[in-house]
Amino acid sequence: MARPLVVGAVMYDPKVSVIWEIIRDFFDGQGAPIDLCFYSTYAQQVTDLVDGQIDIAWNSPLAWLDSQRRTGGSCRAIAMRDTDRDRVSHFIARVDGPVGTLADLAGRTLAAGATDSPQANLIPRGVLRAAGLVPGKNVQVRDFDVLVGKHGDHVGGELDAVQSMLRGESDAAVLLDLNWNAWTGDGTIDPSSVRIVATTPLFDHCVFTVRDDADSSRLRGWTDALFSMRYDNPEHRKMMDLEGLTAWLPGRTSGFAPLAAAVAAEEFFEQREGTTT
Repeated sequence: MARPLVVGAVMYDPKVSVIWEIIRDFFDGQGAPIDLCFYSTYAQQVTDLVDGQIDIAWNSPLAWLDSQRRTGGSCRAIAMRDTDRDRVSHFIARVDGPVGTLADLAGRTLAAGATDSPQANLIPRGVLRAAGLVPGKNVQVRDFDVLVGKHGDHVGGELDAVQSMLRGESDAAVLLDLNWNAWTGDGTIDPSSVRIVATTPLFDHCVFTVRDDADSSRLRGWTDALFSMRYDNPEHRKMMDLEGLTAWLPGRTSGFAPLAAAVAAEEFFEQREGTTT
């Protein structure tokens, strides 16, 4: 019997192990066994994917770019959640504050999530630059670096940024659309006192990544099992709710362009060579 495919995932929250134990049981039942390898940072997960220590990496968008960077563009994106496609982040500000448009941020402070968060820091920085607002020059970006290395999967920094804006310590904040929906729904943000002043271009989020030399026949069994999950099946729905999706879709890479441009402008990887982020 062939060894199980080894799948890597980053532990940004205790629920990650619960989710993946459910997924492992499902794959076992489908005759496509997997083993799990958990990481504290995406950098180490990417290293192990590139070195062949794991077969599949559940990568953040930044980790996808890092995988491509380290392999000369030879990795493949094989699957993603439906909710990973066509996301945006919002720039928000207090209704009674001085920021009504993106241009109003000139000379002011934007609160952002962790410095390695695609949705709450890097892509928004790209939007600022496109509007002629250079971070550190004519706009200050206040980073809330919670759990750096997990690429913003942990919402702590994003939430801290929003709370900074709500307290009047920053003029605006940036957050993922899904968090805007959640936090205006649960009372964390009063939508009558905060407004959206700008929105990023559409972008994609997490993606299952493999090396170009991965065994296609073994991967086919894995993706067949993954795509067989159905949200209308109560046995599948628990895991899918925990992981925040209603369907698994084929991987695509067209939605990473805004992040790639922002990473290049910020010289993100060049600034962090030799670190664990």
